[in-house]
Amino acid sequence: MKNIFLIILSFITLHSCKKEIDLDIEDESGQIVIEANITDQSEPYFVRITKSVAFTSTNQYPAVENAQVVISDDLGHTETLQYIGNGNYRASTFTGEPGRTYTLRINAEGKEYLAKSTMPQPVDFNDLQQDSFSVGGETTYTLLPVFVDPPALGNRYLFSFTVNNNPKKFFSEFSDNVNNGLPNQRPLLLPNDDTDPDDIKVVAGDTINVEMQCIDESVYTFYSALLEISDTGAGGGITPANPPSNISNGALGYFSAHTVRKMSAVIQ
Repeated sequence: MKNIFLIILSFITLHSCKKEIDLDIEDESGQIVIEANITDQSEPYFVRITKSVAFTSTNQYPAVENAQVVISDDLGHTETLQYIGNGNYRASTFTGEPGRTYTLRINAEGKEYLAKSTMPQPVDFNDLQQDSFSVGGETTYTLLPVFVDPPALGNRYLFSFTVNNNPKKFFSEFSDNVNNGLPNQRPLLLPNDDTDPDDIKVVAGDTINVEMQCIDESVYTFYSALLEISDTGAGGGITPANPPSNISNGALGYFSAHTVRKMSAVIQ
């Protein structure tokens, strides 16, 4: 199945970095794909429901219409989302709050899909510190997100960033299994590829827009699996598999209740 989402991922771990990838996984079509997010920001929340396509097909993902999409929390608040087209359903009155557990319930094409996600407490995003290194005369820039991991073990983070006004997003997932309770030491490696006109090479003067998300364990597991699949899916005798979703009944995708903090830096 080709690109279960319309996103291009670039992951960084403590020991290695991964180039942005197009993710090719199991060659299945017709499965429900759900992308759902709730944040602690006062903005509309969206749920996108599409159908998977075989990787031999073009990047046209059929929208799922006429679904019933309901979000609720552990305090009894409930909202039925409105369909706005192209597989997108919008919440207009729901407000996310750290510490709350959220339930997503979808009835689509005769099946019910359920998911839960607990929004972690936010962690202060204090700064972005620039560094660089040179290989073969080419300069690659890095940005270090400055934050201090809380003392309790189990915090999980997702960083996404864009370059200037380019809509392409890059992603990195962090765990506090290393350096728990300490200042962050893991940088974001910025793209440095100008061999393809569609790729991005960060140079001085570029603005990097970074979003820090505090995510729960199930969402972290999902993104970590995407990294593993991208690393092994092209060979090595391992059959590509779908990353573990926190959504029931065989749906692909994820439901994430997370906090959001944003910061930008201009490359010097």
